[in-house]
Amino acid sequence: MTESNLDFISVIIPVYNDSKRLQICLEALENQTYPQDLYEIIVVDNNSEENIQATVACFSQVKLTSEKKRGSYAARNKGINLAAGKILAFTDSDCIPATNWLEMGIKRLKSASNCGLVGGKIEIFFKDPQNPTAAEIYDAATNLQQKKYIEEHKYGATANLFTWKKVLEDVGYFDSNLKSGGDGEWGLRVHDRGYLLVYGEDVCIAHPARYSLAELSKKVIRQTGGTYDKEKTQKRHKPKELFKSLLQLRPPVRSALRKASSNQILKNNRQKLQLFLAIVYLHYVKNLEKVRLSLGGKSQN
Repeated sequence: MTESNLDFISVIIPVYNDSKRLQICLEALENQTYPQDLYEIIVVDNNSEENIQATVACFSQVKLTSEKKRGSYAARNKGINLAAGKILAFTDSDCIPATNWLEMGIKRLKSASNCGLVGGKIEIFFKDPQNPTAAEIYDAATNLQQKKYIEEHKYGATANLFTWKKVLEDVGYFDSNLKSGGDGEWGLRVHDRGYLLVYGEDVCIAHPARYSLAELSKKVIRQTGGTYDKEKTQKRHKPKELFKSLLQLRPPVRSALRKASSNQILKNNRQKLQLFLAIVYLHYVKNLEKVRLSLGGKSQN
């Protein structure tokens, strides 16, 4: 690579109480094939109780800032405001970028005319590849399907996202009031403005699968609350919403069996059973949370 024709990149990482995995992420970012003097890393501490300063202190390229408003999208917006780069790259504290992540991300972004964003491949990995938990199987089978997000739903997950700063200035920043789904809402704005959305198969990060059903439940509750908050400005008949939520408490046996039996990543019947049970369990987590919100409960961070 010739440095004279390369752009400066700002990498933005929100973090909340995740210092151990953040260190692994920063180590991967320190060993990129892209020239080190042409990128900065902005870590935005979103009110952690852990000592994030101690974690980032040994990384010379890292700028640490904080955002008191809870939520990863508010934290990302803080990073955007401080970014010096023409190009912005987003990832999360629990992600491990490939050594050529920045190089390939910028290559993809610049290779397509009128490109609004590049969503890179997100490879899910297990703690013990030979014995994944039911939660890990569910996470790998259903979450962070970046190619599908880009091609069918017109957005990219911020675990692996590249864009131009001028695109953010054109369509606006992330909605800082959303606790979940902000990447989808922002990506649709980019698409609706006429920009091209690109999937980068060779723009890779690794992401750990959630290990326990408790971790997945927390995510599902957060996502459900995020969707509720996004729609709460619309006129809604609360008794009708509650009735619909109660109807959805019926067990999703047929759909769960169909998803478990047809999923191609599963290796045996035991894993199919694990996925089936996880689908049923999280169905109830999601719909009981809908009932709680319909009865006037507050969405959770």
